[in-house]
This record gives sequence, C-alpha cells and structure tokens, in this order.
Amino acid sequence: MLHVAVVGSGPSGCYTAQSLVQQDPDVVVDVLDRLPCPYGLVRYGVAPDHEKIKSLQNNLRTVLEHERVRFLGGIQIGPGGVPTDRLRELYHAVVYCVGAATDRHLGIPGEDLPGSWSATEFVSWYSAHPDAVDDGFVHGARSAVVIGVGNVAVDVTRILARGTAELSPTDMPQGALTALAASRVTDISMVGRRGPSQARFTTKELRELGTLPDTAVTVDRAELGLDPAYADPSGLPAPQRRNIEALRTWAESPTQDAGHRIRLRFFLRPVELLAEAGHVAAVRFERTAPDGRGGVTGTGHYEDVEAQLVLRSVGYRGVPLEGLPFDPTTGTVPHLAGRVLREGIVAPGEYVAGWIKRGPTGVIGTNRPCAKETVTSLLEDAAALLRRDPPEDPLTALRTEGIEPVEWTGWCAIERAEAELGASLGRGVVKLPDWQSLMNAVHSNAD
Repeated sequence: MLHVAVVGSGPSGCYTAQSLVQQDPDVVVDVLDRLPCPYGLVRYGVAPDHEKIKSLQNNLRTVLEHERVRFLGGIQIGPGGVPTDRLRELYHAVVYCVGAATDRHLGIPGEDLPGSWSATEFVSWYSAHPDAVDDGFVHGARSAVVIGVGNVAVDVTRILARGTAELSPTDMPQGALTALAASRVTDISMVGRRGPSQARFTTKELRELGTLPDTAVTVDRAELGLDPAYADPSGLPAPQRRNIEALRTWAESPTQDAGHRIRLRFFLRPVELLAEAGHVAAVRFERTAPDGRGGVTGTGHYEDVEAQLVLRSVGYRGVPLEGLPFDPTTGTVPHLAGRVLREGIVAPGEYVAGWIKRGPTGVIGTNRPCAKETVTSLLEDAAALLRRDPPEDPLTALRTEGIEPVEWTGWCAIERAEAELGASLGRGVVKLPDWQSLMNAVHSNAD
C-alpha cells in the first residue's frame, strides 16, 4: 500500500485525497490539519448566511469518511510540531494543500491603526475560527469602508448590513451575533481602485446586496462612466457584462431611505488611513483614471471617506512553510505539475495542490482539476516511492512521539457539542468559537 499524507483538509486537500483513492485501490491517505475541525475555508471562510455553499461540507465529509482515508486534526506541521523532514519519513509521499494563509497589504500610512483590519480577520471572527480574537470590530463604529471589490468584500459588506433576524438562524458564534446585533454601523462604502468592468465579484453575490432588508444600495453614475466599457459593455465577457447591468440598475434608480446604506465606489485608490484620537477616522482616496492598458493612474485629486471601521480585502497570499521551498514573488511553492522543485530539481515524494501551488485564484471547484494534476504526477512516481519503506503506521509513530491527533470521532464530538449549544440558545447549530471549547468537546468524547 502507498501511504500518502495530505496536509490540509480544505477543498484542495479533500479533492486530493478523493482523487488518490479513486484512481488507485492500493493507496491509503491520512489528511492532516492544524485545526481539530476539517473543511478549511468552507467552514471558516464561507459566509454563515450562504448555506448552499456551506453544504459543500457534506461532499467533503464523504471523502473524509472513506475507508482508506483517515482524518488527523490538531497536528501542527513545522516549528512546534512535526517537522517536514519527519513527515517525509513517515509517509511514502506528502501533498501540501496549505492554502494562502495571510492577506496582502496595502502598504500605505495608517494601515495598522486601531479600527483597521484585514477582511480575513473579520471573517475569522464571525466564522468562529479558533485563532480569531474579538477586537470589538464594530464597537463604536457608525461608518465602515471595505477596500476591495471581490466576493470577500461583498461578503463582509453584506454581513455588516444584515439584521439579527437573518443571522440568528446561521451557525455564527453567539459572541459575534450579539456584537453585530448591537452594531451602530449604518453606512458602508465598498471601494475599488479600478472600474466596474474589472471588479472581481460575481453577479450573484453583487445582486444579493440589493435583496437585504432595510438596505439601500447606491452607485455613482459618474464613476461608472469613467469605465470605457460602461457605455458599451457588449465586448465584455458575460460575467463582467452582467455586473455592469446590475450596477447600472442601481445607478439609475432613485435613492431610497433605509436603515443601512451601501455605497459602491470605483476608481478610488487608498493612499492613507487618517486617525482621530489614535483610532482610524477616515480613508483618504486618490481619484484614478484608466491608463489605456488595463490599469489605472492617479489624477492628483483626493477624497476623504469617513470610517471608524476599515476592512482591507485586497487578496490572499501564501506563507512559507519551514522545510519547503518558497517563491516570495508569487507566494507559492515552486513545482512542476504538482511536484515540488528544490532549486529547479524535483524533490522525490513532495507535492503541492491548491492555492499554495497556483496562487489564490479560482473558485472552490477549481481545486478539482488542480488536485487531479498533482495526483496524476504522484501516481506516476508510485513505483519509485514504494522502494522506500516508512513505518507501518504513521499514527502509532506520532503517538510515540507525544502527538495525540484529533481523529474523526473527536470531530464528530465537536459537531454534537455545537448542536447542543445551538439548542440551548434557541438557535440551530452554533459554532464553538475557541480552542478551549473545541478541545473540551473532543475530550468529553474520550471520557
């Protein structure tokens, strides 16, 4: 049997495990994760009010319950945990599916002011990621600025405008729900440095903003008109054309009174976050204009937009994993069809899939062909990999070294605890928000 470790239990890791056991009946897979909970960004990145997308967990669950797949959570790879060299000794092959764990920075003055956060930090908080901290995101804020025009930017904008009635049935942790229920944020500006034809959000996500109760969406027709494609979007791909049509509808509609106001802004580049009493108070933007080559150039005209809360949503970035090569320019591990390259030479038994392989691009389904390419490479190498004989059972070896993974039964105990918590609060399933409560659930199962 070929013993393979897959590091990461998000979509790319699960699709890698699925492809391995489907293509070769003589492969067994351990899916390792730093967290005691599986599913990666499907659990900790998909907005709680997007139940249909979150239901993908059921598909991933089927993979992790396969008879030749074993989930081992709570295992840190790298410093403070299992070194990559040791992992390589324990398995015939290792596939790293560790995603892109940090955010891109704006690189402007004031970016680190209190009240300024990455969108990922905000998402982690309302998604109950155990590493998240409750820093009072919305406390005292009246106006928010979301920098970026992708789907994550739309998600956080929508959550800020949602009411308790819509969020209470979700699995949002109780602390985040209570804070958002008390929020005084009424004005939200979502701002992009380029035009609407280059925005990264999908039309379905965009139009959802217009369905929020007691919420008015406004778009400046003059800003839309700065985009050369706005007057005649017929030459655009269908997704961008539909975005233009949705934005045009709002731009041409009369302004309505509502409890929340969402302003979609374009051709504004953040240049500085301004402070008042040591806290962010506004974002200074420079008006931009198309440069004729797909980019924008500054015009020297500036506008300050009030904000006591700033969420930066300008993309993810991969981080180095000690023991693996890393390209800081692309934020990825160098590879050849998924095979890790060390100084341009294939490293036997080491592979990558997902965002750490190709960068933070595509949708969840994009991970399927990405994983399949990597698995094809791995199985082509199987004969050579099998010449080396690792320990009979990596789990036994890990336990001997003092590492006690959270197995599938432990994760099932967390699920039961979250269902019980929700029932006690008169809600549905409610996520456990911290390491202590997660591990208490695991240990209660052992007892």
